[in-house]
Order: sequence, then C-alpha cells, then structure tokens
Amino acid sequence: MDEIVFASGSVPIVVVARIYGKDASWVRAGIIAGWLPIGKATRKGKLITNVNDINSKYGRINFYISPKLLYQETGYVWKGERK
Repeated sequence: MDEIVFASGSVPIVVVARIYGKDASWVRAGIIAGWLPIGKATRKGKLITNVNDINSKYGRINFYISPKLLYQETGYVWKGERK
C-alpha cells in the first residue's frame, strides 16, 4: 500500500470551501467553533475557540488547516494548489 505524501503548509480556506461546497465563512466558523476539526484559528498567538471572537476590531485571525486532518475528514489529498 502506498503511503500518502501531504503537501507542506496550510490548506487555503478557499480550497476547503470548494471541497465542502460551502462558503469560506462557514469553514472559518467551523474551525473556530470546533465542529470542523481540520485545523486551528489563532490571533496574536492565542487560540480562538469562540465565534463571538471573530470581530475584526480585535485583529486578524490566522487559520492553519492541516492537510492530514482534511484528508482524514474528507478523503481529499491536497497537493499544494491555491484555488
């Protein structure tokens, strides 16, 4: 059986949204709320886990979406594409 090689880095939200057939805001909310267990959201190094913290007045939220976790949830192997 072949071992899966995952691309390095974070899967772009636009790619994840296309895979799920949803809007990018749905992906962001799911990661923050925890019901979409494919990555993490942070702001200034602090983990964001409450959708009430999405407010942009507090600063930018950074998302890391794991290629491996995305594969485990969907069966999709991300090869590094941006869109």
